[in-house]
Amino acid sequence: MSQLPDLQETTTDGPKTRRWVVEAAACAEMGKHRIARLGMDEALPPYRRVRMKPEGSFVLACVSGSGEILLDGKWLRVKPGMVCLAPPRVLNAFYATGKERWCFAWIRYEEPPFVTPVVGAASPVMPTAQAEEIVRLIAGLRAEWEGEREQRLLHHWLELLHATIRRIAQPWRSQEPRVAKLWADVEQDLMRDWTLAELAHRCHCSPEHLRRLCLKELGRSPMQHLTCLRMEKARQLLEASDDKLEVVAASVGYANGAIFSRVFKRWVGVAPGEYRGRGT
Repeated sequence: MSQLPDLQETTTDGPKTRRWVVEAAACAEMGKHRIARLGMDEALPPYRRVRMKPEGSFVLACVSGSGEILLDGKWLRVKPGMVCLAPPRVLNAFYATGKERWCFAWIRYEEPPFVTPVVGAASPVMPTAQAEEIVRLIAGLRAEWEGEREQRLLHHWLELLHATIRRIAQPWRSQEPRVAKLWADVEQDLMRDWTLAELAHRCHCSPEHLRRLCLKELGRSPMQHLTCLRMEKARQLLEASDDKLEVVAASVGYANGAIFSRVFKRWVGVAPGEYRGRGT
C-alpha cells in the first residue's frame, strides 16, 4: 500500500451535489439502532468527506457512477452495485470523481467504545452483497419519511435496514465454518508470528485457496486481514489502557515499535500516540 497523504477533517459538497439526509434527532426510531444519520447523495466534484475518528460504523451502497473511498489504508474505486463497510474510530474518507453523478445510499452509526459495533475488524471491507437491497430499504424509508411518517412503518423500514446491514457485516455466516474458526482462533492469539502457510494449514486448505476465499468474502488477502485484526486490537488497547506503545505493539505481534507505528498510521490514519491523545 502506498503512503497516505496527511488528511484533515473535511465536509465539502459543492454547488452541484444533491443530498437527502435524516438525522436521529428528527427520527427517534433511528436511535433505537444507534443510527446517527442516513441518506442518499448524488455527488459531483468537489464533493469530499474525511472523518478522522468517526464515532460509529459507516455503510455505503453505490447505485450509479463511481467514486473513491479510503478503506484499510488504501484508496479503492467504488462502482455500481458495490457495498463498502468501515469500522468506527478509524480514518474514513470518500470523494466524487469524474463528470457523472456518483449516486449512493449511506448509513452512519453512533457507537460508543463500550458498544460492539455493527462493523468490526472481522467484517468484510467490500462484501459480495449487492447494494440494491440496502438502496431499496432506504428508498422505502425515504418515501414514508416524505409522506405520512407513520411511526409503525418507519420502525418497519429501519428494522429491515439494520438487520440487513448486520447480516452483511458478518462474514462466512453459515458458509466456510473452518475459515470462521480459523479467524476466531487468530483473533485470540495475535501475538503469534502467523504465516500464510500456517493459516492455510490450520484451515486444511492450500494458501492459494485461502487467499481466494478471503478476497471473495472479506475483500482482503489473509495477511491483510491479519493486519486488520491486529490494528483493531491495538486501537482498543490504546483506548482502554496506558500501556507504552512498545507493550501495545508486542501485544499484537510486532516486536518493532517503529514498524507497528507505521502500519497503525497507514490503517487508522494517525500515529498511535496521536490517536491516544485525541481520546474517545
